[in-house]
Amino acid sequence: MRHTPDLPKRLTDLTPVVIVGTALWLVALVVLFFTSGGVWVQTCVAGILLGGIGFGIIFWQRAAARRGSKSAQRL
Repeated sequence: MRHTPDLPKRLTDLTPVVIVGTALWLVALVVLFFTSGGVWVQTCVAGILLGGIGFGIIFWQRAAARRGSKSAQRL
């Protein structure tokens, strides 16, 4: 049985996905803030907050991998 090669770093790194997603929510917030209101603005704020939580999880996992934690995901 042959060893399966690891995926390239650009395919496993989640940081660009979180950056783009959070930026899209920020753009939507600015547009909807001036054109609409109510629940759509609140939805955009929630999306931005979840993007911030995503950044926190990514940095937390990277710090755990750097310090050698056994439960850290190594990407």
